[in-house]
Amino acid sequence: MADRVHPRDSPPVSAESQPASPQDSSVVPQPIRPPPPEKPVPSPGTYVIKIPKDQVYRVPPAENARRYDQYTRRKHSRSRFCCCCCWLIGLLFIFVVLLGIAAGIFYLVFRPEAPKYSIENIAVRGINVTSPSFDAAISPEFNVTVKADNPNDKIGIYYLKDSSAEVFYNDARLCNGALPAFHQPSNNVTVFGMVLKGNGIELSSEDQRSLVGSQTKRKVPLTVSIRAPVRIKVGSVKTWKITVKVDCDVTVNELTAQAKIVSKRCDYKVDLW
Repeated sequence: MADRVHPRDSPPVSAESQPASPQDSSVVPQPIRPPPPEKPVPSPGTYVIKIPKDQVYRVPPAENARRYDQYTRRKHSRSRFCCCCCWLIGLLFIFVVLLGIAAGIFYLVFRPEAPKYSIENIAVRGINVTSPSFDAAISPEFNVTVKADNPNDKIGIYYLKDSSAEVFYNDARLCNGALPAFHQPSNNVTVFGMVLKGNGIELSSEDQRSLVGSQTKRKVPLTVSIRAPVRIKVGSVKTWKITVKVDCDVTVNELTAQAKIVSKRCDYKVDLW
């Protein structure tokens, strides 16, 4: 026999839950909001990528592990290289600073000054521009007197062998020779002579005409070029071999043994290595 089912009593309705009567104008009806979705909806312009769980790796694959090892090794090698470069730059900077300090101390103690050179006299033989045989080859001989002034108080100069001296007219070399080897002490002026000879020198027709014209004007421009290996003595210490380069522009009134210097100017350079 079936049980009798009684209807469930409905709960009492409160005044707030009762719908407002149309006559009550003070109550504003509220819009009905849709229920919130179960899953968040992405904003416009974005994408959601779904990856199956079996493709999500907790441990990287073997090829990725190899790449990671290679990357970490490369990173360590770069760090070592950067460290070595920093050490090298630091040591180089310290060396430059110490070298500058040593140079400053050397300058303050010794006060070095560049030596001065000048041509004091030139005597010429073997060139006669008025001779009919001037068109042929000439063999001139120049006796050149040079003055070397060492104004330093504590520095001496040793002039070594294997030096060279040449005399040019324009670009034509007239003669060549060498300087004598000697020692010049501090605060000393040394005057030495050089005998420079040329053999079978052939001048171009243009140089011949120019030389005759200069002789007529009594202004013959010549260039004396000197290259001398020297050693500088500072106290009891000698430096390595240094090359002194002296180029003098000299103008004489004639190409004879009684030639007189009209004007002169010498430039001085040094090759440290």
